[in-house]
Amino acid sequence: MAKITLEKLRHSYMAAPSGPEDYALKELNIDWRDGGAYALLGPSGCGKSTLLNIISGLLNPSQGRILFDGRDVTGLPPDQRNIAQVFQFPVIYDTMTVYDNLAFPLRNRGVEARRVDERVQEIAHLLDVEPMLGTRAAHLSPDNKQKISMGRGLVRDDVNVIMFDEPLTVIDPHLKWKLRSKLKELHQRVGVTMIYVTHDQTEALTFADEVVVMQEGEVVQVGTPVELFDRPAHTFVGHFIGSPGMNVLPAELKDGAAFFAGHRVALEGPAAPGEGRHEIGVRPEFVHLAESGIPARVRKVMDLGRHWVVEAVAAGTRISAIVGGAPPPAPGEEVHLAFAPQQTRLYRDGRIVSNREGGR
Repeated sequence: MAKITLEKLRHSYMAAPSGPEDYALKELNIDWRDGGAYALLGPSGCGKSTLLNIISGLLNPSQGRILFDGRDVTGLPPDQRNIAQVFQFPVIYDTMTVYDNLAFPLRNRGVEARRVDERVQEIAHLLDVEPMLGTRAAHLSPDNKQKISMGRGLVRDDVNVIMFDEPLTVIDPHLKWKLRSKLKELHQRVGVTMIYVTHDQTEALTFADEVVVMQEGEVVQVGTPVELFDRPAHTFVGHFIGSPGMNVLPAELKDGAAFFAGHRVALEGPAAPGEGRHEIGVRPEFVHLAESGIPARVRKVMDLGRHWVVEAVAAGTRISAIVGGAPPPAPGEEVHLAFAPQQTRLYRDGRIVSNREGGR
């Protein structure tokens, strides 16, 4: 296990990058503590896999350093970093039994037979695959194949970090929750540093203690799942996390107050003055149908069982509200929308600039 430090890390696939736009990975400075569970979350092309390949040693960064427990490993090949990696498609040998698949990484390193058997039995117990040990891997279901692939990463007790690259993409949706739960349980029991790469917010938020949200090669926020939902530092984070995502409304800033379509909107606290593109961000959970407020017309209503999602249009901007209780108004009806002030934030050029009242 290891604490991982990324120090002034940047990468470009161009021979002579001339500006920030030429970098697939913009400057990163990150510390991941020993034994933590982390997720890299973002859309395709945001730099997640590039970063994972740099940490594993498959790719040399253009600039910066990678440190494991303070030791510079930037120039070391993958086999000298003691890293285990689980890929999108299970990496196992179909002609071998489950036992031999789990044993292979240890036998390949010359571990004595008794210790190999101890580790295989231990990992098989953790994964609930003990009855399958004598089964050839070719006969396993896709979810069990991925379990074995995970087990091949876990069986070594000398790894610094286990990295998961979209490991549930090919798994049937009804089986994903089982593997997510098992992976979280495994981390809690073995305490190895784990980094999980995904574009799926549910996978990231249910697995990780801390999530790194990436966009266009840049880290836009690092935080716990609660922090990312409660207080997005960037409008991209608010939009990407949540279902539906955060409402982002065009705004004007006058004398320290925010206005949307001529209506003053109470914020969580004062906003720092400055020039730029201003937007108001408020999650649908904190938008309410009210007697007075911003006039809007209902566009559509979605019944999600325990609540409705009401999508309305105000001044040409779509605003979603999550409401419960009595049946909501029908499409075409006029309503008024109110926002919970303590959950309403101001953003400038995408980044949060409002402050919590009283410094909370």
